[in-house]
Amino acid sequence: MEGDNKWKILFFGGTGYIGKFMVRASVSLGHPTFVYARPLSTHGISPANAKLRDEFRGIGVTVLEGELEEHEKMVSAMREVDVVISTLPYPLVPAQLKIIQAIKAAGNIKRFLPSEFGCEEDRITALPPFQAFLDKKKCIRRAIEAAGIPYTYVSANCYGAYFINILLRPYEHEDTVIVYGTGDAKSVFNYEKDIARYTIRVSCDPRACNRIAIYRLPKNVISQNELISLWEMKTGRSLKRVHVSEEELVELSQTLPDPENIPVSIIHSILVKGDLMRYDLKEDDFEVSTMYLNMDYTSIDQLLDIFLTGNPPPPAMAAFA
Repeated sequence: MEGDNKWKILFFGGTGYIGKFMVRASVSLGHPTFVYARPLSTHGISPANAKLRDEFRGIGVTVLEGELEEHEKMVSAMREVDVVISTLPYPLVPAQLKIIQAIKAAGNIKRFLPSEFGCEEDRITALPPFQAFLDKKKCIRRAIEAAGIPYTYVSANCYGAYFINILLRPYEHEDTVIVYGTGDAKSVFNYEKDIARYTIRVSCDPRACNRIAIYRLPKNVISQNELISLWEMKTGRSLKRVHVSEEELVELSQTLPDPENIPVSIIHSILVKGDLMRYDLKEDDFEVSTMYLNMDYTSIDQLLDIFLTGNPPPPAMAAFA
């Protein structure tokens, strides 16, 4: 039975791309919500970030300023909450070891969700640039387990609005569209708002403790070709499909400098090989559409309608795997 309590949730990376959706979802679901963020005086903090913090405070979020190097400050913050969720971006994935150390020192955290929210890294093998990134995430998983910290790992698959911006470029009104590989490999595109709501649910659900939560929402399993055709039907346009072969992506992964070689390696894994749908779910996997039958989610069809008539997230850079 899912817990009805309103655990206090602390976010690291809460002002980032997926983090802001998570923070808003936490508040909307009634959880006392905290964000640990770098001080505004830190070089490189944008005015948009400052504005977002003001928004958070306006909806009741407690914003705590500090660095990941400030161990005692993190421990103090953690002793006031029940759940820690990290949505730190790709470059900071290894820095989560500092969060793990603080959780261990605090001694009271009921659940930790590390920064995952993409593919299920223990079950796929990718081209070297992407694989090196996945290996860093694996190291974090193993460190959590070695520390004996209660966890939930989240495999949310693709950020739906983010990938639609990449694949369909709806704001550019182009007559051509790039197809990676044959375009027939199946992937999973979940709306960011739904990823956030499911994540808050699993973070406090006793059934999800020490399990992998997988967001393989049935209405969002689709290939590139099917996605393009659906968009053509909705817009009444005919798009010219320009293919980028698997061989070209492999070559780019070998010749582009780091970190530019990582996105093409991710595209190869997700859109050419179809890695998100190449493994079977295990008996102990926590697949959210079957665990929360009363929870509606946005289908890919509905998400395209949001792009046509609503206000979807704009194009943005994000660590989407």
